[in-house]
Parts: sequence; C-alpha cells; structure tokens
Amino acid sequence: MAARSDKLADLPSVDSVLAGSRGRSLLERWSRTALVEATRKVIEALRRVLLAQGELADEELSADAVGLAAAALLESGERAAPAEMVNATGVILHTNLGRALLADEAAEAALRAATAPCALEYDIDSAGRGDRDSIVEQHLVALTGAEAATVVNNNAAAVLLTLASLAEGREVLVSRGELVEIGGSFRIPDVMAASGALMREVGTTNRTHLADYEQALGVNSAMLLKVHPSNYRVEGFTSAVSIAELAGLASARPGLHVVEDLGSGALLDLSRWGLPGEPLVADRLRAGADLVTFSGDKLLGGPQCGIVVGRRDLVEQLRRSPLKRALRCDKMTLAALDATLRIYRFKPQPEKLVPTLNFLSRDVQVLDELGARATELVAGWLGEDYSVELRPSRARVGSGAQPGVDIESRAVAVTSPSDSADSIARRFRELPRPVIGRIEGDVFLLDLVAVKDAESLVGEGSRPGGASRPGGNPRSTGGK
Repeated sequence: MAARSDKLADLPSVDSVLAGSRGRSLLERWSRTALVEATRKVIEALRRVLLAQGELADEELSADAVGLAAAALLESGERAAPAEMVNATGVILHTNLGRALLADEAAEAALRAATAPCALEYDIDSAGRGDRDSIVEQHLVALTGAEAATVVNNNAAAVLLTLASLAEGREVLVSRGELVEIGGSFRIPDVMAASGALMREVGTTNRTHLADYEQALGVNSAMLLKVHPSNYRVEGFTSAVSIAELAGLASARPGLHVVEDLGSGALLDLSRWGLPGEPLVADRLRAGADLVTFSGDKLLGGPQCGIVVGRRDLVEQLRRSPLKRALRCDKMTLAALDATLRIYRFKPQPEKLVPTLNFLSRDVQVLDELGARATELVAGWLGEDYSVELRPSRARVGSGAQPGVDIESRAVAVTSPSDSADSIARRFRELPRPVIGRIEGDVFLLDLVAVKDAESLVGEGSRPGGASRPGGNPRSTGGK
C-alpha cells in the first residue's frame, strides 16, 4: 500500500475513465453529461475514503473500477419511479402503495390515450369543440341515476369545487361529528376555509339532531353538508341526521342545497360478498342529496379522481367555476375512468375484471391455494434458517373505506431464530420488485388478499437462472 498522498494522486481523472474501454462502452448506454456527473461522484467518494482511512486497494482506484461504480450509480437512478411493488400488507386500498389497481381494460385505455391523439375535447359528430366531461358523464348518469356529472383530480378537489361554487362567502352547516381528518392531514374545516365558505358547526361530536340544523339556519345559509366518517366510527350513544331528513328541511328553503361527501363511492352493494353494506351513490341521490362527491380510486376501483354527480343546474355551476379548469383531469385519467365505468355498466360480473372488487370478493379457498404455492416458493427462496407457514389472517379494505371491518384472509408467516422480523421485512423490500408485508409481534407476514400470484413474492430468486437466494436448503412448515 502506498502512502495517503500517493493514493490521492492515483485517483483517475474523469477524462481517463471515459477514455478507457469501459468508459467508451458506457457512453453507448448513457449520455456523456450523465456519465461525467456519476463518475465525479464516485471519484469524490473515493477521495473522502482515502482522507478518512488513508488507503484503498489499487484495484479500487482503477479507471475500470470507477467506471463500474459510476454505471451502478446510474442504474440505481434509472429505475422507474414510483417503483413497482407487491402489496402484501393486507390492506387492499393502501394509500401509500397507490390505492386501487386498474383493470386491464382501464390500463390499456390510458395507454392508448397517452400514445395517440384522442377526442378529449373534440366532438366527432359536429367536428367542433367538445367537453371532456362527456367522456364519462353518460356512464355516471346511467350508473347513479344523476342528472349530470363532472370529474376533477381527486375527491378533496371535488369538495373544494362544490363549496367554492355554491357557498363562497355563505354558511355551510355541518355536524361536529363529521368534521373529519383523513390521511395526509386533509381536514374538512381547512378545505372549507380554502373554498371561501363559512363553516357553521351543529350538534355535538356524538349526537346531532335535525333540530340542531333547524336552529342554526339563517339568511346566509347556503348548504347542508354531510360527510362520510371515512376512517373512523363513533359508536355507542350516538345519533345522526339522514340525507332524507336534510332534504326535507331544505325543500322549504329555496337555494339551500344538500351535499354529501361520500368518500369511498361504492357503486355496488358489498354485502353480496359478506361485507357490511357501504352507502351507495345512487341511494344517496334517491334519498334527496342534490350533489354527491366521491373518489374514483377507492371502492370504485378506478384511477385517482374526484366525481360529482347530481342536479344538472348545480353541476353546470361547478363547470363554470374558474377552479374547474385548475382541477380538471387529464386524458389518461378520463380514459381509464371511462373503461372502468364501462365494466360496471355493461359487464355481467365487474368483480371478475376490477381488481379492487376481485380482492374484496376472493374466496378463502382461492387464498388457500395461492398460499400453498406461496409458502413453497418463499421457503425455497429463504432457506433452512427460516420457518415459513400459512396462517389465517385478517385484512382491511383501507383508504378510509369500512373502518374497523376485518376481511378473512391468509398470510405467509416468516420467522427465524437468527433474523428479526424487521430484518426479514427489509430482505423482502430489497427485492428487485420490493415486497411490502407487515409485522405482528416478532412475525413477518405476507398477507395474500391483494397479491395476484405467488411468484411475485420472491422476485427472480426462486426461478431457474434467477438471483441466488439468501439462504440454503428449503424448509417449509406450510400449515393452515
């Protein structure tokens, strides 16, 4: 080993790295600008090591070694973002993992819209300008019984647009028990303040009566707002006012509108799959709501968007708002939503085609079969130092839908006497396609409720010619 000053002098220059055979081959894959930047970072990192430790092996300072390190740096930055993952958390609509998966037809529709000109705002019949809402409005009207519909980029935007268009500078009455905060610190009072509407709280946290609304009404009252509790439930000594009761109260006050932020926005009755019934959009409109807002990427199982359905005159007011243009959806979102709504409207079994519905309606026998294969593959990939077994599990819908409701599921449980649950979880996160599970106690669980196939849980590690597994011989204790 040479002295520290000699080693610093041995650091290759950027030009020498790029001029070598390795550098020339790398320039065929990456731009010169990107390669120069990566090479400088590698050389600087080596310089810091030398200054701290005083020495490095000669081979680590070669132009080839620096070129390889620069290539590795570029490859890590070249990975697509957001990274594709496997959701084995047991939360079907996991907000941090992108919520609903699109149906194949919806994904294909979005791709077509992205790669070819499309009739986004063009009326083919008249050869004139069209309205992008028309792409999906006919389906929403048919599926919900609404007079009209419009779409913006998420449900928070739908609520904001509705409040700003119909109640700016005027009072909106809302129950104290419905002043919710959901993920990302989204709070109804904050959205209301941003819209310019004036919030008037009525009732108490656990009990609100129709008389509370009646007593709070004044000449400046514009709206009675009902908010779905989303990700929490108030139980016990409670009472709430129904949409029908609010509609009856508003019927005697021209210009007073009843609006419901339904959140999850179910179009089908979930009780057919043994789940508690979720408020249906069509039912809320029939009960008397003037407008209903809901998400496209929750129980609907479509792309992220916010949907407003209801009275035509009110929807037209929303469309005329300057906010509508700022909050509108792009062509890919509308194409995916159109395809998703077509499945609901025209296909006999939407649950076979829409992934969210498919996961919610999965038979336990299907999960047992999936679990048997998954247990075998995971055990073979990890090796004999790990115990792998199939266990009963309880999954959740997620994203504020059906809080407190458990779904029967199955999970691959992984333990090791020498490896902590955190370490095992990290091992799965470090796969080329990261697998995200959950930890309960000292056990790492791969819940299968939202996993499409067993092979996805181990990446390339279990396949012939794939990456070497982290352990030795397989050992499975695959029980149920």
